[in-house]
Amino acid sequence: MQSIKFTKMHGAGNDYIFVNCFKEKVPKNLTQLAQEISSRHFGVGGDGLILIMPPEDKKKNDARMRIFNLDGSEGEICGNGIRCVAKYIFDNKISSKKQYQIETLAGIIKPKIVATSRGKATMIEVDMGLGVIRELNKDIVIDGKRITGHNISMGNPHFVIFVDDLNDIDFASLGAKIERHPFFPKKTNVEFIQLRNRKEIIMRVWERGSGITLACGTGACASVVASNALKLTDNEVTVHLLGGALQIKVEKDGHVIKTGPAEVSFTGEYEVKD
Repeated sequence: MQSIKFTKMHGAGNDYIFVNCFKEKVPKNLTQLAQEISSRHFGVGGDGLILIMPPEDKKKNDARMRIFNLDGSEGEICGNGIRCVAKYIFDNKISSKKQYQIETLAGIIKPKIVATSRGKATMIEVDMGLGVIRELNKDIVIDGKRITGHNISMGNPHFVIFVDDLNDIDFASLGAKIERHPFFPKKTNVEFIQLRNRKEIIMRVWERGSGITLACGTGACASVVASNALKLTDNEVTVHLLGGALQIKVEKDGHVIKTGPAEVSFTGEYEVKD
């Protein structure tokens, strides 16, 4: 029976199982592996599986990242996950640098180690690339009710909804229905946002393929892109999530800079099911 060494890490509570494919071999059926290893009752448990792989362009880039959601579907990018990838590269000395270029399905993402403790990375800043506004004030209909949201891309799809009170929202029911709405052919992540002031927002998220999670890095970025475009907030915003806070800044050129923590939970070895 094949076994795989893994590291469980999280960024603001958004937890994934990371496999170092510089050393480890993984099965061909990654959809099945992601579903089984991510199970919180029968596997390691997490919001998904992330593979840290050798880059396709070894001259320019430091690593390649593949992310698989809880349901086994492959995502383009994970904002919290890529901070953990950068921490893993730094902590395990895969690269001697502090700034990396990581290949993802959303393009080249550039994380940078900005704080360390006892030789380990603790805080990572990431240039998440351009925040693209697909459509502001888009109306969709759910159960006969009109819902207005903002269609934002961070290399992956987001539908950002501003609400008066997060306590009034049934995240599980509404998030699942919006994720699968026909308007989103590849499904979508869904962010519910309550404004605190011009420099702070509170966010709850339904992640495509994973459901309710404690944080979503790209979702935090998309939410600030939307709130900034609507002139509801300044360009630098603290996003409060169930698992902690992220600092998001929208640059003048449209690039979104995200800063937040990354932590190791534990390491182990997983026996792959036949």
